[in-house]
Amino acid sequence: MATYDLIVRGGTVVTPWAIGPADIGIRRGRFAAIGGLTDASAPEVIDARGLHVLPGVIDTQVHFREPGAEHKEDLATGTAAAALGGVVGVFEMPNTKPSTTTPEAIADKFARAQGRAWVDHAFYIGGEAANADQLGAWERLPGVPGVKVFMGASTGTLLVADDATLERIVAGGRRRMAVHCEDEPRLLERKALIPAGADPRWHPVWRDEVSALRATVRLLALAKRHHRPVHVLHVTSAEEMDFLRGERDLATVEVLANHLTLAAPDCYERLGAFAQQNPPVREARHREALWAAVADGTVDILATDHAPHTRAEKSAAYPQTPSGMPGVQTLVPVMLDHVAKGRLSLQRFVDLTSAGPQRVFQLAGKGRIAAGYDADLTLVDLAAQRTIDDAQQASRVGWTPFHGMKVTGWPIATIVRGQMVMRDGALLHTAIGAPMRFV
Repeated sequence: MATYDLIVRGGTVVTPWAIGPADIGIRRGRFAAIGGLTDASAPEVIDARGLHVLPGVIDTQVHFREPGAEHKEDLATGTAAAALGGVVGVFEMPNTKPSTTTPEAIADKFARAQGRAWVDHAFYIGGEAANADQLGAWERLPGVPGVKVFMGASTGTLLVADDATLERIVAGGRRRMAVHCEDEPRLLERKALIPAGADPRWHPVWRDEVSALRATVRLLALAKRHHRPVHVLHVTSAEEMDFLRGERDLATVEVLANHLTLAAPDCYERLGAFAQQNPPVREARHREALWAAVADGTVDILATDHAPHTRAEKSAAYPQTPSGMPGVQTLVPVMLDHVAKGRLSLQRFVDLTSAGPQRVFQLAGKGRIAAGYDADLTLVDLAAQRTIDDAQQASRVGWTPFHGMKVTGWPIATIVRGQMVMRDGALLHTAIGAPMRFV
């Protein structure tokens, strides 16, 4: 009789190529067998009847604010939110205080995460003029998914507004580079258009679709010149998607749950600055263009850009209000509701949240239910009807833009490298998150 450390029995297993009933045997933190395991035994058996068993969901864009802004979030609270939301791994962004722009800063983050992170994690290194010539070596530090560049100013001080510095960064490395594409010169010009007493409905007017497209075009011109693969983060506009369809040799594409779910002006009328983020939530025509890009394969990755700010900060007068919304805990239920409504297939959801991250960033041993891979699983109940509520949120800020949203589909368990870290809305045991590995 075969023996395993853990068996997940009786669930419906979902992969990008098939959906069907199967048992999963896990040994030493990795998948050891997939199929009928009726004669197998294990000290722990999870009854997954009635549940769908997904490859562990990975969120490749989060901001956990540590160090420097722990009053908003830290690595413990952010990863707890991830685990409670069915997310097994996160890529955390470098715009902390100080910015994560050196090997020492990367090492500091991993030290802070040890024993406190509930899920596996990776930390981007930020690109700027001061480190542009070292990034080619530093982008391959253990646990680093690559370089992150801000072409438009957002939260924090990282900014690469000029093409000369951007080209140094693009030319100096080989790994796929993640980029926030907004054209800073245009943003500076258009900020003067905001009238006194304006409200957040002006946010997509200020940070318009032209600023996003202009930056994306600039980026791809340099990427082609230096044969550098790039990952265009949080694409928001129809115009960008039309452009990116013709740039698939070098560019991969990310969309956010927020931009697929919310639309202007409604979100600003309901939520005010609590719906403000960079780049902005735009009108419904852009949202429909994003869904079309999901359907035709243009989009590679679905993420959240989890970026928490306190209620007090969000309640200031616009445009002094900070941009960003929490989202890592609500990614799975919000998107499963889209599955329930027929906007997204379950297999496409898996592709965007596990296979996509593995493919785009060359994750080692993650992103698939396959023998030898890390035993990361997200167990979901597609029939569960719940209401998303602020009180459920583990994020330190304690709010979500989806408060009050009734959804069909809910994460039931989160398994990281064969260890269950969440079951039925409760965190289990201790924080066991570890650095991710890259090829």
